Amino acid sequence: MLLLWIVIGFILRLNNLDLKAPWSDEWATSVFSLGNSFRTIPLDQIISLDTLLSPLELNTNNSTHDVVNNLLTESTHPPLYFILNHWWLKIFGDSSGLVSIWLARLLSASLGVLTIPSIFSLSYFLFQSKISAHFSAILIAISPWHIYLSQEARHYTLAMLWIMASVGLLIIAIDRIKQNKKLSFAIVFSWIIANTCGVATHYFLGITLIAEVIVLFVYWLQDFLESKHNILKVSWQRIYLAILGTFIGCSVWFFLWRTIPDNQLTSWIFQNNSWLEFYQPIARLFLWIVTMFALLPVEGVSEIVAIISGAIILVVLSWATTEIIKVFKACTNNLQFIVLWQFVVSAIAFILIITYVFGADLTLSARFQFIYFPGIILLAGYLFSYLWVEKHKKKLIIVCLLMGVCGSLTVINNYGFQKVERPDLVVPIILKANSNIKDKTPVIIATRHKSHGQTGEMMSIAWQFQGLRKQNKLPFQPQFLLAHQIGENETISDRILQEKIFSLSRPFQLWLVNFSASELSNQNCLEDQNYKGRVTGYKYKLYHCRTR
Repeated sequence: MLLLWIVIGFILRLNNLDLKAPWSDEWATSVFSLGNSFRTIPLDQIISLDTLLSPLELNTNNSTHDVVNNLLTESTHPPLYFILNHWWLKIFGDSSGLVSIWLARLLSASLGVLTIPSIFSLSYFLFQSKISAHFSAILIAISPWHIYLSQEARHYTLAMLWIMASVGLLIIAIDRIKQNKKLSFAIVFSWIIANTCGVATHYFLGITLIAEVIVLFVYWLQDFLESKHNILKVSWQRIYLAILGTFIGCSVWFFLWRTIPDNQLTSWIFQNNSWLEFYQPIARLFLWIVTMFALLPVEGVSEIVAIISGAIILVVLSWATTEIIKVFKACTNNLQFIVLWQFVVSAIAFILIITYVFGADLTLSARFQFIYFPGIILLAGYLFSYLWVEKHKKKLIIVCLLMGVCGSLTVINNYGFQKVERPDLVVPIILKANSNIKDKTPVIIATRHKSHGQTGEMMSIAWQFQGLRKQNKLPFQPQFLLAHQIGENETISDRILQEKIFSLSRPFQLWLVNFSASELSNQNCLEDQNYKGRVTGYKYKLYHCRTR
């Protein structure tokens, strides 16, 4: 049966793996994993399609040192996944062309499949229940949210494996304390390694560790109040050693994180929320947790379909919640369940503290919920095992699993968790506008550049053009302009745009993408009201620049 869940998870994650257009974060993963740099792309110049996509070429001379150096100087992420991905692309990649987005996503998908036997093993070890283990495995295999992250060329599935290991060792440690047994050095060092590797994969895994410390503090306080000598027992001494080792192992990454330059790559999570928006983060958290188990078509469909999908999910959710509440109290007799529950609540509480107190809204993105996702699945698997033994509750579980399957199909067919950038919607608009002109007219696409985030946005558009060029369906060779902006001052990038327009031969079509430019009529560039709009991730408008 476990093999069946693995096969199902494998098929779902590889199905339509390259269907969705890649977006800027995936380009960042690919560029840095290849050992390349975004800084090789010229700014403030008109550049070709090939120049813009050049950092996506595999260079066999690049080393792990190049990966780490470029990543730490240009990005906001620790290097472990990028090093692993570097060798993945080097071994399996094609050195004769651009990186394969299918191959880049395959590593994340493969690690996603690996989480299925991993969570089965962890659940069985913690609860000594095959039923609970099987439910945990099938829930993660068909989880719409997990499939969404597995199909991205990003590091989240690897981070979740480290979280499983760390949380499992946390529960072992607390169990040893309750039994007045000492932790072995093997467990202590395994815990340190899992924690250190986790933070070396994603800095936000530090929130997982903080949640674990909060849980440990609860049991430490219980022992302290019972007797001050309890906290000096060997079992606690080994835990102190694990905490110290983790702090030392992770300190280098936290130091690097603090020295990351203000390159605006993470500024989007800082929101000035009014009191009218106070409940939005809580609502988003609730929504992301629901999508871990169920999802129906809500994107790329008509409004009525989205409403019906939402209504069905709410009905099933209400039914499931009512039944789960009934068995929840019975589950709290299990120490492992209690610790998992405390961990999940602590992680979510800390996310809300960061959101409300520090103004960094970690609920804005579904992917940041990887911090506590394994704990949610383990809890659900154990609760389902309780429901399964009651015959009249099996119908509910079957319905919930069917909702999960429908959710996974929704995601892999792009009716849910669509990319935050949709270049596949922009490029057809550019092609249509160009087809309306009889003469061959050059196309210039300009954007305001702040960081490699904007470079990635343009790469996504260029990638769509590249696909058409391979099929001999591209009627023109697009050119690009990345007008660099320093801080919030838009004057320099506006001036660069004006200068480059002035130097170009006429006529040409100028597309401003995510670029609110000043008046261009003085350059004899007239705005086309028929091609002005917004799609996911892009705001665009077309100017026809004619002969003076």
